[in-house]
Amino acid sequence: MAKKQFKAESKKLLDMMINSIYTNKEIFLRELISNASDALDKLYYNSLSDSDSGLSRDDYKITIVIDKEARTLRISDNGCGMDAKELESNLGTIAKSGSLDFKSAAEKDKGVEIIGQFGVGFYSAFMVSDEVTVESRPHGASEAFRWKSSGADGYTVTPCEKEEAGTTVILKIKDNTENENFDKFLEPYTIKDIVSKYSDYIRYPIIMDMETSKLKEGSEDEYETVTEPTQLNSMVPLWRKNKSEISKEEYDEFYKSKFYDYEEPLLTIHSKTEGQVSYDALLYVPAHASYDYYSKEYEKGLQLYSNGVLIMDKCADLLPDHFSFVKGLVDSADLTLNISRETLQQDHILKIIAKALEKKIKSELEKMLKNKREDYEKFYKAFGLQLKFGIYNGFGMHKDVLKDLVMFYSSSEKKLVTLGEYVSRMKEEQKTIYYACGETTDKIDMLPQADAVKSKGFEVLYCTDDVDEFAIQMLREYDGKTFTNICADKLDLDTEEEKQALEDENKTAADMLEAVKAALDGKVSVVRFTNKLHDHPVCLTSEGMLSLEMEKVLNSMPNGNTAKAELALEINRSHPIAGKLKALFESDKDRLAKYAKILYAEACLISGKSIENPAEFSELVCELM
Repeated sequence: MAKKQFKAESKKLLDMMINSIYTNKEIFLRELISNASDALDKLYYNSLSDSDSGLSRDDYKITIVIDKEARTLRISDNGCGMDAKELESNLGTIAKSGSLDFKSAAEKDKGVEIIGQFGVGFYSAFMVSDEVTVESRPHGASEAFRWKSSGADGYTVTPCEKEEAGTTVILKIKDNTENENFDKFLEPYTIKDIVSKYSDYIRYPIIMDMETSKLKEGSEDEYETVTEPTQLNSMVPLWRKNKSEISKEEYDEFYKSKFYDYEEPLLTIHSKTEGQVSYDALLYVPAHASYDYYSKEYEKGLQLYSNGVLIMDKCADLLPDHFSFVKGLVDSADLTLNISRETLQQDHILKIIAKALEKKIKSELEKMLKNKREDYEKFYKAFGLQLKFGIYNGFGMHKDVLKDLVMFYSSSEKKLVTLGEYVSRMKEEQKTIYYACGETTDKIDMLPQADAVKSKGFEVLYCTDDVDEFAIQMLREYDGKTFTNICADKLDLDTEEEKQALEDENKTAADMLEAVKAALDGKVSVVRFTNKLHDHPVCLTSEGMLSLEMEKVLNSMPNGNTAKAELALEINRSHPIAGKLKALFESDKDRLAKYAKILYAEACLISGKSIENPAEFSELVCELM
């Protein structure tokens, strides 16, 4: 028979597929196995309504045969088969999908699940093959036909002999090149690994001869190597079983083997969703962060399956960044896949699943927080930083999802608490949530401002992560309560009488305070007396939105920018140092300037800010001593 030509657009598409669309060559086997599974599905479906195929469901199988000498790989099924017309229609026109046509015809039958929908996966075989041959015979037919092609130059369809009904695809594996090792596709253990990775949950057995070590007959300790038919796939996905049928040990073992973790997960989420979009999800929250989790190298994502066939190892679009620590998989027949099955179209179905998963993960984390506090705190120590980044990222668009999940160290409870727990304990007269930022909880606890707020009986949240204050500013409020940084100028703890007395004191000492400011040569924008320092003499307070801690964080980033917080030097009006400064202003302004520099340096040390000139500070202390 004369060779037939692919249409011009089909030639172009075939060339694109071989050279660019599929970046991972091993998926050719996934595509051919999926096609074989579809053929078995069709036969089973048709046997229910038309004629008996002569096979029971248990007889259906997919067989793989390797011939290293001939450099061929054969994938066979005993499914529905194709006649000459179907071979030419389905394989002669790229993107003509028999599976898609069948699915449309059988879409009312909920028991039919067809994997292939776009009719192009078959042509991925040309990535590893110089020549592809398809021999097929429909059930109930006496004639068989052979489709053969070496690529874009065309194909032939001729009669052939085939004893059994079904389809066999024969790949003539390419020779090795400088950049590609094609020999590996003729190695049984490579094929076994590919099947295990992509097609482990195909519902029909995938059989291949494998070498194994077996005890010799009549011997107690002598073994021999034999070749036996071996099933390569497990067939039944764990996530498709009812939860009542699965033990915790099975869930945990699946997680550890699937995601290569030595520790059991803290949380397992197994959900089945039917309706507008149907899917199975099996998700895990690890007990610890991986070594690369907080690095640029970490890749988020869930494994994506379509009817048990792995489509993508890490589908990033199914997880928001703030839940990127979640491991697991989603299996759905409703997702629309593009021609390569390696990337997903940004359709509404994917977005619906992703939104539902986000809601489910949040709900399960809240349950863990409520019912398993110890587990939640372990989780939070590993991944709490990511939740706070999630609040800050995207200009706070996810803050409502995350605000009830974040925790901060409490000055009164001496442990991590949620914002909801803090608000539930607030004093009746308290209008704001107090917080402070620093390197450690101990250092924050020693801040003069923290001492002052605690002396009034108020609880303070201690923030020790760089992102904390950025996240809090993005939250703005919680349950109607605003946030107040106790190291900022808006801290308000005084009565009206105390405020008036302080205002009068600052007016009276305005010239002296201005002299102290001048001595500091632009290091602070204002110097003033304050009531908020309790027993401490002095502190630095930030003015405006940029705090001292935010200045440190921004200046530590490798972007070359220099951020500078506007600072106020606040002096305790009730401390003996206040009287000393007033006296020096009247008697010795030079000495007043030296005191000013020492007080500023002391305030820097207390707040964790570096002293610009330690040598000068040391000399001044020695001189005044």
